[in-house]
Amino acid sequence: MKAATLLGAAFAAATVHAGVRCRDLTQSRELADLIDQAKSRVIQELTDKENELRDRGETPSCTVKNLVFRREYGSLSKEDRLAYVNAVKCLQSKPPRTPESVAPGAKSRFDDFVVTHIQQTLNIHYSGVFQPWHRWFVHQYEKALRDECGYTGYQPYWDWPKYARAPQNSPLFNGDPTSLGGNGEYIPHDGPVIVPPPGVGGGNISLPAGVGGGLVKTGPFADMVVNLGPVGGLADTAPGPLGGLGHNPRGLKRDLGGAMNMRYANYTTVLQLLTRPDVDQFRIVSEGVPYTVEIGPHGGIHYTIGGDPGGDLFTSPGDPAFWVHHGQMDRVWTMWQALGPGPARYTDLGSGSYAHRTWGNEPPSDLAELGDVIDMGTYTLSAIRSAGTWYTTGTCATFTATPSGSGFAFTSNKSKCAISSSNALTCSFSITTATVFTYGGTNFKYGASSSFYATSAPTGSTQPTV
Repeated sequence: MKAATLLGAAFAAATVHAGVRCRDLTQSRELADLIDQAKSRVIQELTDKENELRDRGETPSCTVKNLVFRREYGSLSKEDRLAYVNAVKCLQSKPPRTPESVAPGAKSRFDDFVVTHIQQTLNIHYSGVFQPWHRWFVHQYEKALRDECGYTGYQPYWDWPKYARAPQNSPLFNGDPTSLGGNGEYIPHDGPVIVPPPGVGGGNISLPAGVGGGLVKTGPFADMVVNLGPVGGLADTAPGPLGGLGHNPRGLKRDLGGAMNMRYANYTTVLQLLTRPDVDQFRIVSEGVPYTVEIGPHGGIHYTIGGDPGGDLFTSPGDPAFWVHHGQMDRVWTMWQALGPGPARYTDLGSGSYAHRTWGNEPPSDLAELGDVIDMGTYTLSAIRSAGTWYTTGTCATFTATPSGSGFAFTSNKSKCAISSSNALTCSFSITTATVFTYGGTNFKYGASSSFYATSAPTGSTQPTV
């Protein structure tokens, strides 16, 4: 009788397991169809824009021929994965740009990005700038890998559902020389507890543990030193000095496992994301229901990585896994935008609780607007910063600083750039005289205006649209 019961239970478990895999296969095919639709729409929209520009006698700089699609990490060849790993390690070997007075714990160019995230965390999560800010953040990181470390590829992404059952065994984390390092060594432990930041409502949220928890001992980042944070404090690591900006050297820890990944970032999740009718509903699925265990794939994958610094929201970019996760976050948003009816999804920041200028609209604040400044902090020393709107339509441009007296003229591959009477920076072949930025003792300024300035002369800084 007992044997029959056990046999029946085993059969039932096998049936459920097979059913789940069958569902995954069906949904992966549905997802592939949606991705193909999104790509086709992007190519068609770009083709139409090219034709429109050529009809006006202009030469498009962004074309179907130079369009780049980022790739899934596991689909890269071993040589390409190794090139990416080496570029990340290169960034970790370069000196920081962040002044010691700002963050004495920043010891590398890689750390510069962690500093920026620490400084901005409470403004860039559960707010209207979350998606565009992180899109620009990933682009800046990708650009640093390419421009400063000779990487010829582009930022790869982590296809969450593809490895959801055991992410620790995936090409990203299996500990091979071409991985992003292995899982942490297994130590018995409880799962993470999310504590809301001070001043933000909601109670603590308990999550399941992974199958690691200890130091990463395999793969190319086994000897990696984490310098900054944590800010909020972790189960076995006290908060770092100076609000996480002080020096706090320690080893990299991870707590990968399938429980979190399967719960928050499976095929069903991604399909739900791509079929949401508006950005407010998209973001509730993506980032979760406020102050509940429904934390969405954004938080779900951060806590799938777990450990230190991955388990600390503020310092999470200190784990190389952050960048493939946010590569996927941006990819899903890109596809959702492309699948929308008309161009509205490219400009709509929403009107829900996540669409404001503060974390979950606490304290109450205005809705975010397209003209809001995306601040990348100290490390972007070559950026021209504007308090107004940069660009909303047009084609890609690469900006170049041309010496002019004690300053520089701002030009681009779309010819000269100038600041108009409406306080907007424009680059166009119709502009005959470029605006000159002159050194004023502390930084480069346009006249007496504080709306535009640079701390150093920029060269080759690419904006997505002009």
